[in-house]
Amino acid sequence: MASEQRFIEDGMRRTRIDEFFEEELGRAGYGGMELANTPMGTQIVLQAEKPGMVIGKGGKNIRKVTSELEERFDLEDPQIDVQEVEEPDLNAQIVADRLGNALERGWYFRKAGHTTVDRIMDAGALGAEIILAGKVTGARSRVEKFNRGYVKHNGEPAEDIVDRGDGVAVMKLGTIGVTVRIIPPGSDLPDDFRIREDVDVSGLVPEDVEGDDVDALLAGDEPEPAEDGPDAEAATGAEGTETSAEADTPAAAAEVAEEEIVEEGVESETGAAPTAPASTAEVAEEELDALDAAVETDLDEETTAEAEELVEEMDAAEAAEADTTAADQAADTAGSSADLTAIDGVGEAKAAALREAGFSTLDDVRAASEADLAEAEGVGEAFAERITDGVAALDAEGETGGGNEGGGA
Repeated sequence: MASEQRFIEDGMRRTRIDEFFEEELGRAGYGGMELANTPMGTQIVLQAEKPGMVIGKGGKNIRKVTSELEERFDLEDPQIDVQEVEEPDLNAQIVADRLGNALERGWYFRKAGHTTVDRIMDAGALGAEIILAGKVTGARSRVEKFNRGYVKHNGEPAEDIVDRGDGVAVMKLGTIGVTVRIIPPGSDLPDDFRIREDVDVSGLVPEDVEGDDVDALLAGDEPEPAEDGPDAEAATGAEGTETSAEADTPAAAAEVAEEEIVEEGVESETGAAPTAPASTAEVAEEELDALDAAVETDLDEETTAEAEELVEEMDAAEAAEADTTAADQAADTAGSSADLTAIDGVGEAKAAALREAGFSTLDDVRAASEADLAEAEGVGEAFAERITDGVAALDAEGETGGGNEGGGA
C-alpha cells in the first residue's frame, strides 16, 4: 500500500473514531481525543467533562467502549485513558456540543451565540469565534458569526494554537452546523512581544558619551572628540612657548614697560583705575531711556490734572441737579396742596387723603368720577358729590373772571 493511501486511510479512521466517541460519550461532555500507536497497543487519551460517566459503574461503560473499538475499527489492544477537562468553557468541542443542544431546546440563536462567546472570554481566552450555518430563523440558509478577541485563521498558528470544535443542531427547518474556534490563554502567537523591565540598559550606552552627545549619537551624528591626550598637550606647550618667546624679545619688553608707566600715571591723576569709554550705542540707549521717562512723567501729570477737573465738573453738575429736583418737588407739593384746598370744603386732611388715593391736582379731581372720589379714605359719596360741585364752581368762577376781564378791556 502506498504511503499516501495509508495516510488517507489513517485520517479517515481517526475521524470515524472521533465521531464514535462523540456519539457514545456526548452526555459525559466529550472534549476530544488523542490517538497514538505504540508497541504495547493503541493508546487513546480522552478529554471529558464528566470522567465518571465515561468509566461507568465498576468500569462497565469503559469496557463496552473498548470492545466496540476492537470490533468496529480493528484496533490492536486499545488502552483508553480518561482525563477531566479543567475548564470546559475553553474546550471548543464541549462548547460546540453545548451550543447545539441549546439551539435544539429552543434558544434563540443570537442570544445563544452571544452568551456562549461571552462565557468563553470570561474564562480567560485570548479570542473566540462561533459560526452558525443553516436555516437559523427561516427557510433560507445563512451564516451568522460571533467574534470576540483575536483569532488566527491561516498558517501554522491556526493549526497548532487554535482549538476547533464542531457540533450539529437538528431543527425542524433543517440542520444547523456549529463551529467554535478558541485561542486558549497563555498561547504564544508569532506576533506577540513582551517588554522586559529587568534588563539593565546602562551597558548599552558607551561610557565616553555623556550629556548632549547622547542626542547627537541617537540622531546619527558623531560626537566631537575631546581635545585630550599628547597632541593637545603638545599644542598647548607650543602656544606657551611662542608667547614666552614673544615676551622675551626686547621690543615686547619695552612696550609692556611703557603701558605700565601710562597706567600708573592715570591712576595717580584720577585716584582710580581708568575706565573704558562708553560706546556710542550705550550712550544713545541711555538718552532714549531718559527721554521716555520724561515723556511718561509729563503725560502722567497732564492726565491727572484733566481727571481732577472732570471729577469737579461732574460733582458740580450733580449738586445743581439735586437742588433743582428738590425745588421742583417742593413747588409741586405746595402747588398741589394749594390746588386741592381751593375746593370748597376741602381742608388739609381731605387733600392729603385725595393725594394718597392718586388725585394730586385739580385736573386729576376734575377727570375723576364721583365713584372714584368716594373710594378715597374718609371721603364717601356725599363728600365726593360736594367735591365735584366745588370743582365746577371753581371752573365757573374762572370763566366768569376771564369774561369780565375781557369785557373791561
